Amino acid sequence: MKKIILIIALATAAINLFSQEERMYIMKDGVLIYQKAVSDIDSILFHNPGIGEASPTTDPGVVINGVRWATRNVDAFGTFADTPESYGKFYQWNRNRAWSATDPAAGVAVSDWDATTPEGAEWTEANDPSPVGWRIPTTEEQRTLLDTEKVTNEWTTQNGVNGRKFTDITSGLSVFFPAAGLRDYSNGTLGSNAGNYGRYWSSTQRNSDYANTLYFANNFADLGGNLYRSSGLPVRVVVAE
Repeated sequence: MKKIILIIALATAAINLFSQEERMYIMKDGVLIYQKAVSDIDSILFHNPGIGEASPTTDPGVVINGVRWATRNVDAFGTFADTPESYGKFYQWNRNRAWSATDPAAGVAVSDWDATTPEGAEWTEANDPSPVGWRIPTTEEQRTLLDTEKVTNEWTTQNGVNGRKFTDITSGLSVFFPAAGLRDYSNGTLGSNAGNYGRYWSSTQRNSDYANTLYFANNFADLGGNLYRSSGLPVRVVVAE
């Protein structure tokens, strides 16, 4: 097997009157193939997935009632959470900044929370945090999970995490959505409903203030559009076609 040597160099430019910033350089056989400002990077990942194996940027997905759903929530922009039970990160509607699902803890306001109403008639591609090949689902795609003739859904606990499991009646395949709760639209406060309540963004707006969501608790699952766009919710994506 041909060996490919990637030389990653973090080069600090000399400070001069224009104060150049530190950059990362990726080289192959002495040739520069990629560079990025270090200030734009928060992690570097190396992964060689097996066939059908999930990785930070890939997911085999599960087809439920004709729609292929990712098996995990979105984490940092462009990546998936480690496991189906992980909450991943929270996002405001049509914004690309990732917020922690756990820190600060319940009852504590987020100091730099953006409480203004996100604009747009739909979730734009530029702000879509989905990994490559995936996108935010529409309301109609979320609705397919609630078609009781083709899908069953039940409140369950998976590896110690509460959530709702949706199962395709024909194939028997399932996808699990953890009950991650949400962050308040006004100040980012995390409620005490994590573990008891789940709500997931769709790309579909209701009006200029609200956007539609899939939401559920231990005794129901439904669609709703009465949530302010500046709320923070987890994201579960579908394959882009």
